[in-house]
Amino acid sequence: MQLISKWNLLIIFIYFTLMLPPYVTATETIRVLIVDSKNPLLPQKNEKITKIGVTKGELNLHGKKYFGNFEVWKGENGLYVINELPLEDYLKGVVAAEVGSKWEEEALKAQAVASRTYALYQKKNNNSSGPLYYHLTSSVLHQVYRGELIPQQIINAVNATKGEILLYEGEPILAFYHSTSGGLTEDCVEVFGKDLPYLKPVETNSELSPFYIWEKKIHVNDIEKATNIKQIKEIFPASQTITNRVKDFKIITNNGEYLFPAKDLRKNIGWDKLPSTKITSLVKEGNYYIFQGKGYGHGVGMCQWTAQQMAKDGKNYREILSKFYPGTVIKSYVE
Repeated sequence: MQLISKWNLLIIFIYFTLMLPPYVTATETIRVLIVDSKNPLLPQKNEKITKIGVTKGELNLHGKKYFGNFEVWKGENGLYVINELPLEDYLKGVVAAEVGSKWEEEALKAQAVASRTYALYQKKNNNSSGPLYYHLTSSVLHQVYRGELIPQQIINAVNATKGEILLYEGEPILAFYHSTSGGLTEDCVEVFGKDLPYLKPVETNSELSPFYIWEKKIHVNDIEKATNIKQIKEIFPASQTITNRVKDFKIITNNGEYLFPAKDLRKNIGWDKLPSTKITSLVKEGNYYIFQGKGYGHGVGMCQWTAQQMAKDGKNYREILSKFYPGTVIKSYVE
């Protein structure tokens, strides 16, 4: 009830807005499910969903402004909003949200190509179906997207690479990227279970990042909630990936021992609370566990802070992309 009440003004807006046909254009478009980044609401399988209406122009959601065409759907747990807009306009909002305008021009271009490729891959392979279908969300579940106040530097970077995507054997790649690798990127198979030749570990220099080295203090109650394991007495790394990130934690309780995937702990406890699974030290201090580590994100694909360093060192965006996605080629889908 509280969730739906937040949308009352939007419902009034929709009911008193002229119903318009869906967005129709010859331009490549993308359908984005707009979600609250802190509490993303996703439609569940077999959830009963009814369309309330469609409109276009400008819409304020979760404190952010978006532009384009919109569909509003009412589900059993709340409202869903789909923003359909030209792909190139969407990319400007992604680059602005993912890295920002103060980055080097070549790093911005590399981000634009990676994000464009990722979006087209999702559009081609996303299994979302039914009346409410979308290609990706506006959060870290896919890639962050905002719709307003796009700096000119980012507009220029997207325009300069218009239509350019990364291909492997003639197909758009799954262009994962992350903030900070901490010295070495991760093998895709370790995180996402996909053994892809263009997503193998590469050495990096991400020392510019504020998350190159970090320390986090997490209460045992938060760990118990994230793992659904009670009465935790001890937790420590039990296995590692090929790049020495933690693969599984061993959790010791009064009732026995458990293995819990590190990537699931990070997801459940919060990306900010546990920036990465590259743990260098873990000690107990009273009811808290002190995690020390390096990097931010899942570690697969392009390291954004290394891309920034490479651009500062004079590398162009093609050289940056070639480092992180070896064996791929850059081509344009625009005729």
